[in-house]
Amino acid sequence: MRKHPWVFSGAIGRVLLDATNTADTPSEGEIVAVQAHGGEVLGYGHWQVGSIAVRILSFGNELPGENFWRERIRAAYAVREAVGLVREDNNTFRLIHGEGDNLPGLIVDIYGSTAVVQAHSVGMHLHRMAIAEALVAEVKQVERVYYKSDDTLPFKADIKGDKTGWLLGTPHSQDEEYWAVENGLSFRIDWLKGQKTGFFIDQRENRALVERYARGKDVLNMFCYTGGFSLYALRGGAKTVDSVDVSRKAIDLVNVNVARNFPDCNCHNAVAQDAFEYLTEMRAQGRTYNIIILDPPAFAKHRDAVKNALRGYQRINAKAIEMIREGGLLFTFSCSQAVDKEAFRLAVFSAAAQVGRNVRILHQLHQPQDHPVNIYHPEGEYLKGLVLWVE
Repeated sequence: MRKHPWVFSGAIGRVLLDATNTADTPSEGEIVAVQAHGGEVLGYGHWQVGSIAVRILSFGNELPGENFWRERIRAAYAVREAVGLVREDNNTFRLIHGEGDNLPGLIVDIYGSTAVVQAHSVGMHLHRMAIAEALVAEVKQVERVYYKSDDTLPFKADIKGDKTGWLLGTPHSQDEEYWAVENGLSFRIDWLKGQKTGFFIDQRENRALVERYARGKDVLNMFCYTGGFSLYALRGGAKTVDSVDVSRKAIDLVNVNVARNFPDCNCHNAVAQDAFEYLTEMRAQGRTYNIIILDPPAFAKHRDAVKNALRGYQRINAKAIEMIREGGLLFTFSCSQAVDKEAFRLAVFSAAAQVGRNVRILHQLHQPQDHPVNIYHPEGEYLKGLVLWVE
């Protein structure tokens, strides 16, 4: 048995229902048994409508019991402790990464004493309170749980209950609600209205790499969101840091984060502008940088958009490479799961050839250890990055 956590609808021969069930299929989110042709129970999972018919919660003949959520959360937390992410100077990490932590359809990010939960399936939505209670019971730093699934649940599903709001507890104060610490840097986290769960935890190690290279450099952080890469560059001793994002709200948060961590800083500039427009304007002015970071939102959210996404990656990377000084660095990323590593690399190399610059790969980057990839679910590897030396 391959143990892939998804059962596709085309692989199902027939659906057997309880005699009391008058519907044609199980109700969405119901836990169902998956059986082999001969009747052997292969596992149990959440039933859902669509091409992925079942997301497996447990393999074998053992139905998930009353301690299931606590056991899975306890196991995931043990991994985060073992790899050194639970520390006084780091209270921000991903606790549950869906299939990577054997809980397909569930994301849990920890920000200090708050856990932010996202459900990507109806089954996880139906179990949200049990999950919240298990989080408070098993994760010593968690005191409250916020649910943020309005943008992640299947939009066609008939979902009962709130998709966003507090499941357990509330902040003691507005200030406490927002601040969390990553590797000794404080970030204001807007999990109420911000992107994803409020922060991009998956770039933690890659931000630290920027810090290593930043001393004395002029740094440009494109698609900066709330300034993660910018703060690490400043702590690394960058000469100047420019942060650019199309969202004015994101830029306001960048400035708040810089002021909190570097109150006397006078070498940071934040600009609310479209990335392509900014690069075009700066190129016309002759502006160049030692380090440029490109961490755009997903250009391809599904496979039908891959061709356009690759053209977008080539275009933005070409503009950036043009503006890097000789011997400078490009940190470039794709978080599009539909774009594989080889295709992304080819798009970046095509960009370098387009502008006539030679580049060398110094680092090949990926998601960190709190975003694990289930060996039976290679689709979980989504973040791709390159650090290029530009000649």
